Amino acid sequence: MKWEGNRESDNVEDRRDGGGSSGGGGLGGRGIGIGSIAIALVVSYFLGVNPMTVLGLLSGGSSAPQTQSAPAHKPPADDRMAKFVATVLADTEDVWKQVFAQGGGSYQDPKLVLFRGSTATACGQGQAAMGPFYCPADRKVYIDLGFYETLRNRLGAPGDFAQAYVIAHEVGHHVQNLLGISGKMDQMRSRVSKTEYNALSVRLELQADCFAGVWANHAQAARQLLEQGDVEEAMNAAAKIGDDALQRAAGGAVVPDSFTHGTSSQRQRWFDIGLQNGSVKRCDTFAARQL
Repeated sequence: MKWEGNRESDNVEDRRDGGGSSGGGGLGGRGIGIGSIAIALVVSYFLGVNPMTVLGLLSGGSSAPQTQSAPAHKPPADDRMAKFVATVLADTEDVWKQVFAQGGGSYQDPKLVLFRGSTATACGQGQAAMGPFYCPADRKVYIDLGFYETLRNRLGAPGDFAQAYVIAHEVGHHVQNLLGISGKMDQMRSRVSKTEYNALSVRLELQADCFAGVWANHAQAARQLLEQGDVEEAMNAAAKIGDDALQRAAGGAVVPDSFTHGTSSQRQRWFDIGLQNGSVKRCDTFAARQL
């Protein structure tokens, strides 16, 4: 992936030295106990990606954050991995600003928070073991960069474009939040069964995969970021984090009714739809008869 020398985003907060958010870890006075959720070892790295299912967000998912933030700072200039993340985030900003403008809208940049171990968010206490996640309540993407080592070594998905895909997926959740999709999704929580909600969650996650593909399409057209093997890296990562693949890796049975993100083939398919078409409209997983 050709990323070095490109613009870096100013929307990166570095909390790895213990700075960052402090104060209430809940939303609207309601605490969210993420740490109490028992998740299988391997699966735990990815089930946290869905903020509606794991973080238990309240209605709408777009209210103002209830945490008070201590002063954050930019990552050190010589931190190569932080520089990579900031560069990918900047590229998503450039793409989505253009896409929203073409549709007559205005894109609002998310913040991306680097942390170690755990950190307070407007959605509750975030844990590194949850993997990267997006919190609609404060419009921030959270990532412990140690996750990339897990992605490479434990899950068998190496490569810088695989890492970029992870960020683009979380930014895809931010796009959903801006479009009002996340709020509508959360309103369904009390109206449907757990199995039905899981099925909706799969469509939400696959749409975020498709939005990641939309970013890649536009980034390639504008800046020719992709190198040989990059698409294969992203497709491999999508395959490794499919619900069926993760359940097998955890040593358990594959239980389709418990899926929240989609199968490996579904995640690959929807990323590819976005990559090939670059169209937000083509990413309507909620209207799709076949996932």
